[in-house]
This record gives sequence, structure tokens and C-alpha cells, in this order.
Amino acid sequence: MRAPKSFRLHIGIFGRRNAGKSSLLNALTQQDVSIVSDVAGTTTDPVEKPMELLPLGPVLFIDTAGIDDVGALGEKRIAKTLAVFDRTDLGVIVSNFNDWGEYEESLIGEFNEREIPFVVVFNKCDLYEENFELIGALDGKKIKLVQTSVIEKTGLLDLRQLLLNSAPADFINRPSILGDLVGAGEAAVLVVPIDKEAPKGRLILPQVQSIRDLLDNDAFCMVVKERELREALSRFNKPPKLVVTDSQAFLKVAADTPPEIPLTSFSILFARHQGDLNEMVRGAMAIDELKTGDKVLIAEACSHHPIGEDIGTVKIPRWLTQYVGGKLQIDSTRGHDFPPNLSEYKLIIHCGACMWNRREMLSRIIKAKQAGVAITNYGLTIAYSLGIFERALEPFPAAMDIYKNGIGN
Repeated sequence: MRAPKSFRLHIGIFGRRNAGKSSLLNALTQQDVSIVSDVAGTTTDPVEKPMELLPLGPVLFIDTAGIDDVGALGEKRIAKTLAVFDRTDLGVIVSNFNDWGEYEESLIGEFNEREIPFVVVFNKCDLYEENFELIGALDGKKIKLVQTSVIEKTGLLDLRQLLLNSAPADFINRPSILGDLVGAGEAAVLVVPIDKEAPKGRLILPQVQSIRDLLDNDAFCMVVKERELREALSRFNKPPKLVVTDSQAFLKVAADTPPEIPLTSFSILFARHQGDLNEMVRGAMAIDELKTGDKVLIAEACSHHPIGEDIGTVKIPRWLTQYVGGKLQIDSTRGHDFPPNLSEYKLIIHCGACMWNRREMLSRIIKAKQAGVAITNYGLTIAYSLGIFERALEPFPAAMDIYKNGIGN
């Protein structure tokens, strides 16, 4: 189902005629959305393009006519362009180092007056020398900027990161954890193993958040240990809409859950809730490309003292090594920073990042892409390594389509 316009982040692209606005939009969307020509003024009316722009999600790009248009017809085009301000959530000013002047400053004034967040893109940086004085002046005003070249395909990922950093917080809010998958008046079964790593007297945060999300969506749940799942399911007069398990119990829970009941894990739910499930599914598919000796990074958001057979440092490395059939070089990192040699790794396996906000996790996914490294998470890795990946993706049609059709980046 496509998100309606009202649910999309409206990104207005503004600038002079022939500043490269349409080319930039086409490069970002990877489609020929706007007509591109060397003739100034090719874009006559605002062009709208709804799309999924990772990592922001559903957005509506609005490519506008140049505001330096001339003549009677130009005045009408300018009027239509100015009207776009009224529906812009995030502005993009496209210019180059040679042409920056009153037009661009007037755009900044318009955005500031309306309190609309915006970024500046110095396009065609392959054609113009960098203007350090101008960059310093904009930095002094705390204006966010990036340099791009559509021809050389540089700066586009940096622009995506800048859009993510600048988007209003309302548009970075997390999707539902599982309430939308279950539905009001329906039930889910949450399988919660109690072992050495389970905090005494309490549940871990993703489990608590999942229960609350179900309640917020007028659904209900049964919480059981993996040994009691089969008996619990037999007591339902109507099958539950979803079974959710801790990833470490995937094999047993899959065996005890009838195939007609959808099954996934808390970790996979959080790949969607905290980040980008589709991108992480692509990352899990990269496991098939791993070879003996390849470097893999296990990344955890917060530090903790491993107990027994820790999931990140012991179990995942063991299952992954068994799947690959050879020894891998597996490193671990904890905290907010990736190691500086990130590009040396073939795969990043991330925790659920339940203690972070979604913007930070999305930023990490962008950093991985910038380094050319596939990224996935614990639950997806476990399901893939244990051969139950398709079963675990059943509740997510778009992610399943990526897996079945081998859709890459």
C-alpha cells in the first residue's frame, strides 16, 4: 500500500534555472522523474515524485521552476514555485559556487521566516572550484551544506545523510513494533526464554516495548517460555495472528509453531522499528558471499558484560562459521562509533539498537553503505544461518519480495 501524500515528508527543491535541480532529483530517485536539458527553464511547473527514499521512508519530492525566471510566463512560474513553500517540510537549495547570490540568500530568508528546515547543495562540483569563503560564511550561519556531482555520482549518499539529519523529528518516528501486524482485538504470542542472560525479575526492553505496543494498538498477548509454546497454542480457540520469539530459540519455536501461523523474532521486528528492514534483509543475503578469512564486524549499541554463551560474541560467530564452512575473522565493537577501517569488512551484524533513537540507527546504515559494506542485524543473521529466513520474513511482504527476487541495492 502506498502512503498518502499527507503521510509523506514533502521535500521542495529550489534554485536558479539550470542549477541542476532536475538532474539531482533524477539521481536521488534513480529514475528520470524530471526532464533534463541544458536549456534554462526546462522545468515549467512543479514536478511531484512520491517515492521511498531510504532511509527517510515515504517522501514527496517537489522539483520547482527556477525562481530567476523572466517575462510574463516566468512570473506565473515563480508564483507556482513560491506556493510550494506552503507545503514544504524540508527545503533543498541547489546552486553552484559561481552563481551564489541574492536569489539564494532570498531563499534562505524565506525558509528562515517560515521556520522550515533546509539544506544547501552545491551541485556540479566537478565543474566549479570550491569557494572556501562562501562555505565558511554559510558554516558561520550554521547552514548545512553538501557538495554533489551528478555526473561523477559523488556526494549523493552525503546528501541523503544530510536530509536525514535535517528532517523534522515527526518524520523520523519509529514505525509500530508489531501492533500493525496483529491488529485490534487480535492476539500475539511472545516467546521469552529465561536463561542466564535474562535480567532477574524483569524482561528485556524489546520485550516490554512489544507488550506495550500491542496494548497501544488494542491487541493482546500471551507471554510464554519456549518449552510452554506448544501447550499455549493448543489453548487458543482462534489462532493468534503472530508468534514472536527471541532469536536464540528460533529453531525450537519454528518447530512448535504451525506453518499457518506467522512467525518472526523480536530482533527482526526491531530491524523495522529502529532502522530499515529491507536494507538489512539485503545485508543478510550477503552472508552467501562470505568466504573463509573474510572480516565480519559484530556491532552493539551499548556495552554489557557477556554472560555464558553470549549471543553476539559466541553464538552468532559459531552459527555463521558453520554456515560459511570456514573460519571468519570476527571483530566486535560497542558504542556509537564504527571503527575507522570499516571498509575492510564484508558484513556488519548489528544488535537491535533498542536503546537508540531511530535516526542514529538509520545513520549507521548510511555509513555502512558509504563504506560499501553490507549491514544486517542479529535476528536476520540467525534466521539466515539456521535456514529459516523465509519463515521469519513471512509477516513482511516487501522484505520477502526482496529475498525471493534477489533484489539488490
